[in-house]
Amino acid sequence: MRFDVLSIFPEMLQSPLNYSLLKKAQEKGLIRICLHDIRHWAEDKHKMTDDAPYGSGCGMVMKVEPVERALAEIKDTKLNPLVVLMTPQGEIFNQKIASQLTRERQIIIICGRYEGVDERIREHLADREISIGDYILTGGEPSALVLIDAVSRLLPGVLGNDNSAFSESFSQGLLEYPQYTRPAEYKGWKVPEILLSGNHAQIESWRKRKSLERTYQRRPDLLGKAELSAEDREYLQKIKLEDI
Repeated sequence: MRFDVLSIFPEMLQSPLNYSLLKKAQEKGLIRICLHDIRHWAEDKHKMTDDAPYGSGCGMVMKVEPVERALAEIKDTKLNPLVVLMTPQGEIFNQKIASQLTRERQIIIICGRYEGVDERIREHLADREISIGDYILTGGEPSALVLIDAVSRLLPGVLGNDNSAFSESFSQGLLEYPQYTRPAEYKGWKVPEILLSGNHAQIESWRKRKSLERTYQRRPDLLGKAELSAEDREYLQKIKLEDI
């Protein structure tokens, strides 16, 4: 998969994209990440990428022309690229959307700045608008990093164990079960005996119950969308009765 990021501050992304799993994924040729400075496509002598808003108002607005020229040059029509605008007004990013985006071959991410982008970018150039939450950042670069990381780790070969992604929080619609590692006891804090038993069937059952409990306690809103078995629903009902 190829990611192209359009930003007026591409340097903000250079360091985090060259560490850990993202660095290894690039070295293996599993993903390609290209950072582009939108100023490169600004044609005036000052390389302006923003201007005052029509109708007056606070702040500046990112101009449509440099972004359109950048997209025309960067798009690889053979890859049928998806253009994503990172904006607080977009759909809230989640694991389901991350999974959907793994089907793409090229994702071009537009990072907004200032008061936002010219509406014509949204109307005519972007295929999808995505937000990482109901808050405002100084620019779209941090949210672009979140999207690249979340999507990349779902691609085959990026994680050390491809099954890891399917047991994490949100992958099955529930929060993940508690995790422990050595030592088995520390300052009197003990690892649950079931995890030391070696009985894998019982361990899986315990993990599923804990996942249901944790989701009910912390994110009950997820339960309505999760795919639950009859056994899951029965156990969930017991949790609710105990909570009364």
